[in-house]
Amino acid sequence: MAAVTVAQPQEIKLFQKWSFKDIAVVDIGLQRYLNLTPMVAPHSMGRHEHQRFRKSKVNIVERLINGLMRSGKNAGKKAKATNIVKETFEIINLRTNKNPIEVLVKAVENASPCEDTTRVSYGGVVYHLSVDVAPQRRIDLAIRHITEGARASSANTPRSIQETLADELMLAANKDIKSVAIAKRNEIERVAQSSR
Repeated sequence: MAAVTVAQPQEIKLFQKWSFKDIAVVDIGLQRYLNLTPMVAPHSMGRHEHQRFRKSKVNIVERLINGLMRSGKNAGKKAKATNIVKETFEIINLRTNKNPIEVLVKAVENASPCEDTTRVSYGGVVYHLSVDVAPQRRIDLAIRHITEGARASSANTPRSIQETLADELMLAANKDIKSVAIAKRNEIERVAQSSR
């Protein structure tokens, strides 16, 4: 009688290449909101859309892809945005020999501002008051600044969006001031500190 072998479950990898294993979120405030659920294709079909705070259940790679679909060239073209991120991850892996998901998580952690200002009207006079930023908004701002920085640096230049996005993610992961997202975070926090 032949022995029956039980097949081991195969590890789920992003784009069948990048593993979600051993990737940790260091920032305690962002741990609940930065989702690293393993998936092959980052596409949730918008299931999170109609419930409040459900976007924290969306994978961080998909949120980056959704951030690339701003008005203009890439509006509503998710397949195109997914291919951009896929090629960006290849570039990051070639340049750094690191897991690109790990670089993305580090970049989002470093680019998310902790303090911001709000307008308070008191007796007809408007004051700017420093406030803490909610974790969900911190991730939203970080992704927005990363994608806007990449889009701005690829506009009217021969460099592709894939190269500029890879550069932006690597610079933000290293907390380099040349990164648009890091510069934006420093500016937001400096203004907030001056209005305490």
